[in-house]
Amino acid sequence: MKDLKDLLPVEAVRLDVRAADWRAAIAVAGRLMAETGVTTDEYTREMVANVEENGPYIVIAPGVAFAHSRPSPAVLTTGMSWVRLAEPVEFGHESNDPVTLVVALAAQDSAAHTSAMAALARLLGDPATAAALATAPTPEALHAVLAGERPESGPEAPEAPEPPASAGPLATAGPSASAESSATAPSSAAPEPSSFPEPSPEASAAEPRAVSLHKILTVCGNGVGTSLFLKNTLEQVLDRWGWSRFVTVEATDTISAKGKASEAVALFTSREIARTLGDVGRPVKVVQDFTSTAEVDSVLRDTYDV
Repeated sequence: MKDLKDLLPVEAVRLDVRAADWRAAIAVAGRLMAETGVTTDEYTREMVANVEENGPYIVIAPGVAFAHSRPSPAVLTTGMSWVRLAEPVEFGHESNDPVTLVVALAAQDSAAHTSAMAALARLLGDPATAAALATAPTPEALHAVLAGERPESGPEAPEAPEPPASAGPLATAGPSASAESSATAPSSAAPEPSSFPEPSPEASAAEPRAVSLHKILTVCGNGVGTSLFLKNTLEQVLDRWGWSRFVTVEATDTISAKGKASEAVALFTSREIARTLGDVGRPVKVVQDFTSTAEVDSVLRDTYDV
């Protein structure tokens, strides 16, 4: 596993860049990865084509785009780039435009960058750190924040909602399939938590992951970028609730998600990818801000009706 600082060197950071539109912004991010030996120029074209094909789902949070494409021969090694724009540009996202930050990822597989995505999700989800990244005067100063140097002061994070009083999803009435955040109506109800056996105390203590009875899929167009980002945010919420041993989260792409939907309680994704998925027989829950634990908390409460 590579850390964020390893995947994103100072040489791959550019600040206050001017770009005419979203294609030009992605081109800058792609050129940085090519110059640092991560990709060939073809990968930039693949990132642009991903947005043209799947829509602006890569705009994962207000002002933040996470450009990427599938693993391909154009990816020479796993790496990233970071482009802060001088003037925001429109990507066409209905709630998160305009974009001032483009982070690009090139991945050889879905494993090497998992820890880096977790770190990035935590950094961008913390208001003080996000403010420090937005105002860093030099690439070196920004890289220091990414490497874990905490900003001395900044806006306080909003108070997180209290976790549900129940011990886990087995104590709930079951996932809600008709809430407003569902993007599609399922053709069959999700499995009732009460249909699963209660884990024994011994199993819970000895094998905490073995008693995970529910699965949630996080879905993006390629399965290696935004879905991992949302997975990490969701896992933060599950950890805070104390539900991690009851619910597993799997990041996947649209094609795989359609085949795996029957295994899941729900699918979490962007509005654009939800439209692509259509009716998969399970609730499809839309998350607008992939960095917001508060929003993911709300969507998870709606899923389990708690």
